[in-house]
Amino acid sequence: MFFTKRRHVSYSVFLFSFFLMFTQEMISQQNNVSVDYKTLIVKSKILYLPILPENKKSILDNIDPLNIAEKEQVIDNFAVKWDTVRFNPFHGENIEFPLELAFDSKEFASPVDRKMVVTSRYGWRRGRPHQGIDIDLVVGDSVRTILDGKVRYVRYHGGHGKTVVVRHKNGLETVYAHLSEYLVKENQEVKKGEAIGKGGITGNSRGSHLHLEVRYHGKSINPEYLFEFSNDNTKVRSNKLFVTRKWITPRYHRSTRKSQIVICTTLDDIAKIKENQKKIYTVRKGDTLYGIANKYGLGVSEICKINAIRHNSVLKIGQQIIVN
Repeated sequence: MFFTKRRHVSYSVFLFSFFLMFTQEMISQQNNVSVDYKTLIVKSKILYLPILPENKKSILDNIDPLNIAEKEQVIDNFAVKWDTVRFNPFHGENIEFPLELAFDSKEFASPVDRKMVVTSRYGWRRGRPHQGIDIDLVVGDSVRTILDGKVRYVRYHGGHGKTVVVRHKNGLETVYAHLSEYLVKENQEVKKGEAIGKGGITGNSRGSHLHLEVRYHGKSINPEYLFEFSNDNTKVRSNKLFVTRKWITPRYHRSTRKSQIVICTTLDDIAKIKENQKKIYTVRKGDTLYGIANKYGLGVSEICKINAIRHNSVLKIGQQIIVN
């Protein structure tokens, strides 16, 4: 039954592809006149179906499908769960990994006007997940959006204090927290480098700094995997990259040190990393599962699952534990 269903879907996709080829051939043979495009989702892919005029004598030959696709994607990303009241409108939503992201800019704008000094990084901090990076500033300093986008959220939010959330063309959202003043409003379009607020110490903040987060559908991503926060340059690491679970899980990182950044621009890159990531730890006297898990940024349940052991298993000196 499962095989038959898959074969039926594949056959449908084949017929649709054939129709697109037939339509493209008609485009090359007819006169130019404006038509519309209909979006259709097939096997999780967005396809753009040209709508033919009733007389079928002419269709548009002057439309770049890539530009149409890009425009449609922008509209979709800004429309999906657009909520100016809730900080995370994607709460409870699951997304598939690896996550593919694309950028239309090679550089981002520094979020602060002064020298960028990262005082705390994405990762485990004082027994809790720190889901962004902290950048030093002085109260009253301008805080700027790092990419073009549209302001979705301007409110006071728990430990974040006064917060601005900007959604960008590729669906990413950047969060600017601990502000002292807002300079933008919800639904306002902003350009890269535009001031959106003033630095402060609102919320749960130990001294003045900017807390910057990067999120996709509510999931925080280590900002340093996507962007080079260096005073020598402000580069987007790649125009296309894949985000694995490692880069959305604070337990894999430490807030006190920069994680080793290895960018995956293809699925083959991910496969190679997985092959080289298998690490073995040899149990020593006094070791516990909790201690080993904490050392490698894992949960005890993760280690138990990988090694097919129970959380109350007795460890033996010399025993080998997989900690990848």
